[in-house]
Amino acid sequence: MNNYRSQTKYVTQVFLGIFFFSFFILMPREDVKSLQRLKNKVVIISALDKVTARIKRLTIPVNDTVQFGSLIITPRVCYSSLPEFQPKTSTFIQVDEILLNGNKKRLFSGWMFAESPALNSVEHPVFDIWLTSCEKPHRQTKDNNIGQNKMGPTIPSTTLTRRRIRR
Repeated sequence: MNNYRSQTKYVTQVFLGIFFFSFFILMPREDVKSLQRLKNKVVIISALDKVTARIKRLTIPVNDTVQFGSLIITPRVCYSSLPEFQPKTSTFIQVDEILLNGNKKRLFSGWMFAESPALNSVEHPVFDIWLTSCEKPHRQTKDNNIGQNKMGPTIPSTTLTRRRIRR
């Protein structure tokens, strides 16, 4: 009787092991390309002045500084997902405030996400800013396979532009 229980326990453990192993093997995985991101040159931020109730769209190149009211906004990097995948846009941004005595005070230094603007937001009594999008992605040289085969480049990628022909 004791031998029967140990055999049943062993068979159950083997069955569960095979089940979980096959579950993890057959489980759909996210494509590796979906984890890649595009590094962009320009950050698009919307800024709200709560006193005048006006929203202004700010187009800021990465590592440049723009002043909005008493805020100084400096985006450091901006990433977006590849166009064929679910949109994900994030930027690392630093926001400083110019005080009345002329000194600067760091209000925010961190990541902002366009898909969830309330996740990391700048808390200021007069101004609100949030990430809208990123523009002008850098050209990818490693992953850009246009005009290339396994032997190397055959046609320069600049000559492969699509043009509409009118008939």
